[in-house]
Amino acid sequence: MGSFREDIIEFTKSSKQSPVLAAIAAGLYPLLYYYNANFTLLNSWEQVLFFSVYFIVAPIFVFLFCQWLVNKIIFFNPINRFLLPILNFSWLAYLLVIVTQGFSVKRIIVVVLVAILLAILLAKYFKKIIVIQLLMSVVVGGILLNYVFFDIQKPETWMHQPDDIETVIFKKKPNIYLIQPDGYANFSEINKGFYQFDNSDFQNYLINNDFKLYNDFRSNYYSTLSSNSSMFAMKHHYYNHPKTKIREVYNARNILIGKNPVIDIFKKNNYRTHLLLGKSYLLINRGDVTYDFCNMSKDSLSYFSRGFQMSADIFSDLKRLQTTETSESSFYFLEELSPGHITNRSNPGEIAKLERDNYLDKLKTTNSWLKEVLDYISNNDPKAIIIIAADHGGFVGFNSTKEAKMKQTDAALVKSIFTAQLAIKWPNEDYVVYDKGLKTSVNVFRILFSYLAENPAYLNQLQADKSYIPITKGASFGIYEYINENYEVVFNKKTK
Repeated sequence: MGSFREDIIEFTKSSKQSPVLAAIAAGLYPLLYYYNANFTLLNSWEQVLFFSVYFIVAPIFVFLFCQWLVNKIIFFNPINRFLLPILNFSWLAYLLVIVTQGFSVKRIIVVVLVAILLAILLAKYFKKIIVIQLLMSVVVGGILLNYVFFDIQKPETWMHQPDDIETVIFKKKPNIYLIQPDGYANFSEINKGFYQFDNSDFQNYLINNDFKLYNDFRSNYYSTLSSNSSMFAMKHHYYNHPKTKIREVYNARNILIGKNPVIDIFKKNNYRTHLLLGKSYLLINRGDVTYDFCNMSKDSLSYFSRGFQMSADIFSDLKRLQTTETSESSFYFLEELSPGHITNRSNPGEIAKLERDNYLDKLKTTNSWLKEVLDYISNNDPKAIIIIAADHGGFVGFNSTKEAKMKQTDAALVKSIFTAQLAIKWPNEDYVVYDKGLKTSVNVFRILFSYLAENPAYLNQLQADKSYIPITKGASFGIYEYINENYEVVFNKKTK
């Protein structure tokens, strides 16, 4: 230990130029910080390679070239002692802006100019600053490694099925359309509480078109990724039982783009599978899409994309897709990020009423879109099963979705988080044997598969119809049961 300390002191006192170390020090902390804050968005090997080259490898060559150039040309000799500090500070500042704020040109220019000024003023302390940068990297690197190796609960563990449903054989094979309007509240809640909206026009439309409405249906989790990963896994994940910090469910996007038992089951029963996305949100971490068709390609995404870079017209893509379809049975997942939910900004002020109005405006637009899509499917595929299943509620009543992680005692607010639309158009009446327990999203596919297989035995392993949320304020940190199986608001801490 003493030798290591002496090596550091010797390094800080040395006059030797260290362009490679200066480049590594500038890029390593932002890289590790970026991964620690966004690991579930960046966990493909393709991304690891790209960001390692972008943050560290490429700068090493730039720093070396600039150092060689300054040493080679006499005219530049006076700025030699400032070169590496300027390059180091500038690159560090630039990276910190893009990993925290994105590519904001104005911010980048201002921050880099300030960095250059500081580099000139602090040039004589540069070696000590490199040591500090590397120590910061060690700290955040330790946190990241602890998460990766000790905190992650991998999908192959929690997705394990309690029975043999993954070998289920369907006795009937209608085409199946799962349409997901993001954040669409259930009819049982939308006319009361904080929503106070008369949605009877769309409700009557569904009834007149032979849809069964599932009142009091709710999601088990509060976000698109956490809710859908549980639905397509047919299992609870409890947000991976986080210990100290809320993160996305590990590999949730990979699960949703095909690495899940639902898609495996459809394929084993010779279904063609189709993923139609309104936004590229599920493709950010560049996982492998195992659906037979997806209307977007991850290769078109920027490595720095946060998920909304690409948009598509789902309805147009569906109509175009069906002109080339064969006679095989098909499963379609249409994910439309509307009406969505209220803002997720931190501390936006008292804007709950404004956010409600915005949500309801988008809901009306979504109703029109749904009618158009449903009319098309019903006319062109009258024997299909059509499922409208929202992923969660609209959070109406809150000023921001972030407030949902604070302990709430108002039942209407809690239900606003989880209330989710579910309406199903079944091809005949024999579904009534199977759907009596259809209350939450985690059991949607297990009940559907039981119906298709004509095997009620699969209903013996339904998951608990409970809704969970991570709490960060107002109670000790952890995952809490917020709604029980009787649709009552409770507050019970979930332990592993």
